[in-house]
Amino acid sequence: MRGSKGRRATLETGERLFLRRLRASDEEELTRLRRESWSFLSPWEPAPLPGHEPWGSAWFQRQLRTARRRNQLRTLLCRADDDAILGALNANEIVRGAFHSTFVGYWIGAPHARQGFMSEGLALLLRHLFETEELHRVEANIRPENLASIALVRRLGFSREGFSPRYLRIDGAWRDHERWALLAEDWTALRGRPSRSG
Repeated sequence: MRGSKGRRATLETGERLFLRRLRASDEEELTRLRRESWSFLSPWEPAPLPGHEPWGSAWFQRQLRTARRRNQLRTLLCRADDDAILGALNANEIVRGAFHSTFVGYWIGAPHARQGFMSEGLALLLRHLFETEELHRVEANIRPENLASIALVRRLGFSREGFSPRYLRIDGAWRDHERWALLAEDWTALRGRPSRSG
């Protein structure tokens, strides 16, 4: 057990897991998990830049640079009992002002899939986005073929809002996506708690 060293940057804590910010010392563990899981992840992940592997040091340094931007949130999904990194969840293009919205993306390492970890992890991210960041809208764009991801967001209260043809370049081609969204009012109602923002 690695102790609580990984907890210093914790954003949210759940029953089995916690979410924390990405940091430079995560490179070896995170890139190894992503490399070993790539055949599992590649059908759903945006195509890497030409000449770049989607898991190596260059990939990690891009993630780290992006994590320093005010309009991005890069988090790692970690197991509570040993601090092991299981996957990642991101809030991309956080917009304030009249919009107060973001797009979320997430992935889990192949050894940890289908064990309910991402359900707990995405719920933790949503709690942070709605209750701490006080956003109004969280959107997820998902390939129609990704039935597991669609089931995940549906369980957490997202509603299907539309369809975006050839939305992202994934696995060698421009792929259609469904647009799913969750609003702060619906998040609050589903959890039966008063809204902190009134």
